[in-house]
Amino acid sequence: EIVYKEEALRHYMATAVKVSNDSPVLLDYFLNRAVEVDIDAICDGEQVVIGAIMQHIEQAGIHSGDSACALPPYSLPDDVQDEMRAQVSAMAMELGVVGLMNTQLAWQDGEIYVIEVNPRASRTVPFVSKCIGTSLAAIAAKVMMGKSLKELGFTKEIIPPYYSVKEAVFPFNKFQGVDPILGPEMKSTGEVMGAGETFGEAFFKAQLGAGEVLPTEGTVFVSVRDADKEGMIEVAKDLKTLGFNLVSTAGTFETLSKAGVEVTRVNKVGEGRPHIIDMMKNDEIAMSVNTTEGPVAIADSAEIRRCALQHKVYCTTTLAGAVAVVEALESDGLKTVRPYKTCTR
Repeated sequence: EIVYKEEALRHYMATAVKVSNDSPVLLDYFLNRAVEVDIDAICDGEQVVIGAIMQHIEQAGIHSGDSACALPPYSLPDDVQDEMRAQVSAMAMELGVVGLMNTQLAWQDGEIYVIEVNPRASRTVPFVSKCIGTSLAAIAAKVMMGKSLKELGFTKEIIPPYYSVKEAVFPFNKFQGVDPILGPEMKSTGEVMGAGETFGEAFFKAQLGAGEVLPTEGTVFVSVRDADKEGMIEVAKDLKTLGFNLVSTAGTFETLSKAGVEVTRVNKVGEGRPHIIDMMKNDEIAMSVNTTEGPVAIADSAEIRRCALQHKVYCTTTLAGAVAVVEALESDGLKTVRPYKTCTR
């Protein structure tokens, strides 16, 4: 359960759980809008080699199995990456790891946070191995049997000259009435990969691989939580530049209008008809950007997301996802065909 205010926490603790020595409750601090990073590394006890640094597209708080990620990072500063490399290497040596290690970190307001350290292979290893053209699992297995990284010729991080994006595949269309909003509980059942010369191109291809078609024209429905409204202004301007029309519910409409963005107000379901559900059912909406927080707000907007799913409206439930969509739409990589060898080692 994610709670955003003390009142909600008190209500949850009083009504949803029975706390005792036999039934403890784990409280985790939730980093809001932090950049999450996955790092795979191999250690032989004497040396640590970074396998890859992957930047999550969705912010920290979305389950790592559900978040798309990019290799190499597409916006993480180089000095932050170097500091993360140093921290992961130090932890691997201190923990005495022999083999693979996965570390999940978050970066927010200039600070690096360690979310978890796993002295084992993670679900990202096949993706990383495909990207860099080297099997991390094979190297790690030989290291665990006594070989050194130097003996195996793997002594330096391989950074590909192109971008790769790992995207989660969700089974939402198989289950009637499910809410496709992302959160700390994993909902995906598979993964796909897209590669390109730019992050935008790789993200576009990954969406296609996951069975999602990004619209290139039409009307975008925008309704975001208060914490995302300022960041949504630039995204909305970019969408307008790309030729999209925008419709928003009252709160987001007010924010965008004050920022000089041309947008049309649309009714919520309880505000009278026609409302946003009517527009989706009439195929008047091409894409939905819908972020929310808190159990009441999530429940109130669930019908919108379910309708988008039912009518095959491309839907993103995070601001970071909307930013990535804009970069994908701005990419011209899908307009040309390049030899396969230009995107491989």
